[in-house]
Amino acid sequence: MGPAAGLVALLAVLALRAGDPSGAAARGDTFSALTSVARALAPERRLLGLLRRYLRGEEARLRDLTRFYDKVLSLHEDSATPVSNPLLAFTLIKRLQSDWRNVVHSLEASENIRALKDGYEKVEQDLPAFEDVEGAARALMRLQDVYMLNVKGLARGVFQRVAGSAVTDLYSPRRLFSLTADDCFQVGKVAYDMGDYYHAIPWLEEAVSLFRGSYGEWKTEDEASLEDALDHLAFAYFQAGNVSCALSLSREFLLYSPDNKRMARNVLKYEKLLAESPNQVVAEAVIQRPNVPHLQTRDTYEGLCQTLGSQPIHYQIPSLYCSYETNSSPYLLLQPIRKEVIHLEPYVVLYHDFVSDMEAQKIRGLAEPWLQRSVVASGEKQLPVEYRISKSAWLKDTVDPLLVNLDHRIGALTGLDVQPPYAEYLQVVNYGIGGHYEPHFDHATSPTSPLYRMKSGNRVATFMIYNAALFWWNLHRSGEGDGDTLHAGCPVLVGDKWVANKWIHEYGQEFRRPCSSSPKD
Repeated sequence: MGPAAGLVALLAVLALRAGDPSGAAARGDTFSALTSVARALAPERRLLGLLRRYLRGEEARLRDLTRFYDKVLSLHEDSATPVSNPLLAFTLIKRLQSDWRNVVHSLEASENIRALKDGYEKVEQDLPAFEDVEGAARALMRLQDVYMLNVKGLARGVFQRVAGSAVTDLYSPRRLFSLTADDCFQVGKVAYDMGDYYHAIPWLEEAVSLFRGSYGEWKTEDEASLEDALDHLAFAYFQAGNVSCALSLSREFLLYSPDNKRMARNVLKYEKLLAESPNQVVAEAVIQRPNVPHLQTRDTYEGLCQTLGSQPIHYQIPSLYCSYETNSSPYLLLQPIRKEVIHLEPYVVLYHDFVSDMEAQKIRGLAEPWLQRSVVASGEKQLPVEYRISKSAWLKDTVDPLLVNLDHRIGALTGLDVQPPYAEYLQVVNYGIGGHYEPHFDHATSPTSPLYRMKSGNRVATFMIYNAALFWWNLHRSGEGDGDTLHAGCPVLVGDKWVANKWIHEYGQEFRRPCSSSPKD
């Protein structure tokens, strides 16, 4: 693989921010596009309104209960015997027979909570599914891996890369947002349920630490507890080979829940294992990161992502140059495009400011209502996969005159026929939480690929727009795929990422890019 393997479009970012998008995301796909995540704010605002009304109703009810409490308490605090007064005696009997029953069985409390539940049920269908929680948790783990983020830092709202003794701040939010113990537990549990103890242990460790610090403080919204976190962490350590830690955590669990027979059996099991192998007491199991995804280029890919957009120094190479490009096209004569050749083999060109901010906003607005979970070719099918987290929309040029102008501009620059069926419609992509696309080729590498259903050959070239635009050839002139066009999209650390792709096919370009039998061409 050549030096350009991770260069082409590795950090292609279309940073567009606009108003509130419309439409509802499919349940289970909210996490896969940031525009869908933003839509989830709307149902939460409705829930906040419901909760506000519920709180006001409960506050009025509690004020009334406080009044009743103070009234009865004042009677008990009177030094005189209350039953000596027949009026007081009557009211005592009435209170015990009637008033207290009305207080305890008040319909007001039931009506308040019923209204809240009814309102929740009306918006429930618009809420993210559990699959979204799992997807978002896996996204945090992906960011943790690719950018070497410290879990303790993330839990405090700090994005820090820790490499040995070196600590680097990758992002400094204006306002720190910390995760709760329950938040950390849920991330750890997603990893735990996948048998991924490499990721489960640091998140569960943080959950245990935070639960310990707030033990005894019950939070209505939490699903987990200190006991849950200790239970999962102990077993995760056991599965990872650290019996000593598993025993210590299990004993701590029994301090809070001494009647738990399962945990008591675990303690006996761990004690027996350590007695049989005393060296395990001091042994520290080294937990290996799971070999998922199975990428030969994973280290290179992640290393490039960690540069956070820095470019290689290539300006000393005379064959790489900048120019104002017209490509001898009348269309570009009065408004040439700024062109930068950034690599020769494969040939990669960067066109600066290819679309204006206004055009980018328009493209995003046209695409948003049609965004669907991105898929990849898998045999003869197209399927959503974990190594591509985003949503895509395909825009025909008949949707808006802007897309016609965009095609003219691309055709003028490349000299290629970009009209269907010789090119695909514009694909617009929005990336979600930690959204990414692992190293891949744009051209088909299998004759059974769905790309060939277009009957217009393989993808000969890619034109990728992210305000600027990248152009490269996917195929040699012989028609063979160029192995050096392997490229990727790094996980989105913060913010929004939009990309638009125009894929151009072989057929229709025969006289625009003639074939050659030489494998070097």
